[in-house]
Amino acid sequence: MNRQNTPVIGALSSSPFIRRHPANPVLDAARIPYPTALVFNAGVTKFNGRYAMIFRSDYGLPEKQTIEPSHTTDLGIAFSDDGIHWTAGPKPVFKMKDEEIVRAYDPRLTVIDGRCYMCFAVDTRHGIRGGIAVTDDFESFEVLSLSTPDLRNMVLFPERIGGQYIRLERPFTVYSRGGINRFDTWISESPDLVHWGRSDLLLAVEQVPFANDKIGPAAPPVKTDKGWLTTFHAVDLDPSRGKNGWEESWKKRYTAGIMLLDLDNPRKILGMSASPLLAPEAPYEIGGGFRNDVIFPGGMVLEKNGEVKIYYGAADTVECLATAHVDDLIRLCLEKA
Repeated sequence: MNRQNTPVIGALSSSPFIRRHPANPVLDAARIPYPTALVFNAGVTKFNGRYAMIFRSDYGLPEKQTIEPSHTTDLGIAFSDDGIHWTAGPKPVFKMKDEEIVRAYDPRLTVIDGRCYMCFAVDTRHGIRGGIAVTDDFESFEVLSLSTPDLRNMVLFPERIGGQYIRLERPFTVYSRGGINRFDTWISESPDLVHWGRSDLLLAVEQVPFANDKIGPAAPPVKTDKGWLTTFHAVDLDPSRGKNGWEESWKKRYTAGIMLLDLDNPRKILGMSASPLLAPEAPYEIGGGFRNDVIFPGGMVLEKNGEVKIYYGAADTVECLATAHVDDLIRLCLEKA
């Protein structure tokens, strides 16, 4: 399949089960106590009794709609007692840069056995790598592993399955997929979070009705009595889209999908919603951003009352919150189209 033959996907809407929080955006650049232009694609979890968010922070000049070179990216920290009102820390907490590494970005947080693990992407001079680090205090981080290029969008399951750590990931299979962005979601396992293998294709882009460009993991999975509930990002390309943000041309739209994986064998998909869970519709998702029409979930918290908090970056500019009941999300995955 080539670009010319890729069918355009029309209007998309969010699931009626999802509710955007009226406080959106829950975090933006104006609430960060140091210079930043964009705050988005955060990893969020509950850790030691409070909500923790590690967010991507990009520098730049919003009034001029310009972004500094790509190395001006770091990761900041914010905490919340209710998951809605956030207080950012006084300085960035994680940054990687040397002669080979350009930047680290797009964090995802998972608590396993009482420790907080962070997956992240790393731009290097020889490709994009996926990293895993661990922290107990959000001040010091131990980097456990870095993948080979090209791999990113890694997320960890919150417990071992069959004695193994499990992660979802998105390799860049350009040459073997016809030289275009036909990126898919894969699953791998590890005995120690360092050595990864037994990799298999989990979900292909052609299996997602609302994607024609690429898909990949989004927020780390949460455990329910029916299976592992997990979001994914889905991208559709429309060549007719013009200037749709700060750049001269932005032809993509990012939406969020949701699927349910088997508890004992997460390589088995029990069901997937045939339409988006979240599609760009709100003003802060479709206008005034660095890249409009972008929704990218990075954190999902299942509360004791069944409410699911889904944190997502909007327009690559701000961090937002949407909620739904876990039973409704499971129903979306299992109902037949």
